[in-house]
Amino acid sequence: MELLSEYGLFLAKIVTVVVAIAVIAVLVVNLAQRKRQRGELRITRLSEQYKEMQEDMSVGLLDGHQQKLWHKAQKKKHKQDEKAAKAKAKQGQQTALKPRVYVLDFKGSMDAHEVTSLREEVTAVMAVAKPEDQVVLRLESPGGVVHGYGLAASQLQRLREKNIPLTVAVDKVAASGGYMMACVADKIVAAPFAILGSIGVVAQIPNFNRFLKNKEIDIELHTAGQYKRTLTLLGENTEEGRQKFREDLNETHLLFKDFVKRMRPSLDIEQVATGEHWYGMQAREKGLIDEVGTSDDLLLGLMEGRELIGVRYTQRKRMLDRFTNSAAESADRLLLRWLQRGQKPLL
Repeated sequence: MELLSEYGLFLAKIVTVVVAIAVIAVLVVNLAQRKRQRGELRITRLSEQYKEMQEDMSVGLLDGHQQKLWHKAQKKKHKQDEKAAKAKAKQGQQTALKPRVYVLDFKGSMDAHEVTSLREEVTAVMAVAKPEDQVVLRLESPGGVVHGYGLAASQLQRLREKNIPLTVAVDKVAASGGYMMACVADKIVAAPFAILGSIGVVAQIPNFNRFLKNKEIDIELHTAGQYKRTLTLLGENTEEGRQKFREDLNETHLLFKDFVKRMRPSLDIEQVATGEHWYGMQAREKGLIDEVGTSDDLLLGLMEGRELIGVRYTQRKRMLDRFTNSAAESADRLLLRWLQRGQKPLL
């Protein structure tokens, strides 16, 4: 027994030392990362990626002898191009730049925290964009909080105000707050079965007041201001509070409708602002979008005579944040699935 006791004490000491070292390591890493919290702007030449894919397919379909001839011809072409570029550089000539299409991606969550990256991406594009350039935003979002998506739409408005053409491409869903963002664009392209619309406002809150009363638990809520709290989670709700809550929802809905109407004046807003959603083909008929198609076809069509540039801003995360954010995102997705389960038809 004494031997087991000493062995257990030895193991406890080892575990304590290991835990202490791990805690210190995490603190050191967090302190180091805190000094370089600013994110990173990543630029991807999408045109080159598409061309490489096309070349890989073309070469892959050739037989062995033809592939050797192709590679030989490509080497010769690269040498000629390099020689021509050097000659132009010596003469002080600059290669004519093609118009650019800046491609951004926004995959929104309920709290629209992705707007932080969108803000940086829009700012970066505006800093270098020329009159002949344009922006394509690949958008996917079922909506979320009003203030978050309101800010995201405002970021896209910055492009519109600077007369930088903006096209929004929707492959899956741009509903509610997602459509608030999409309607800012000069042109909206959506896949045939993408979900669009849902121009409405929803809010729900559980109330545990009767349960607490049954358990003889009192809840006191003190406010300064008649409508500081309308509906509460634990207190007793009144009909006056419910009425005010509905008025606030209707007011938000009115602001939403006015915004969409201002962005797309030709839209019959009263017909589409019912909270319903439509698929791509139906959305085109109602004027919610301009064209039916996928983002892939859109970008391939824009490649002719233009250069596609992917722009993505990524924030550096501390080690601790990676774990907490991952858990929060999982909970967020689970909640969103439950909220939508009874609202979207299944195929």
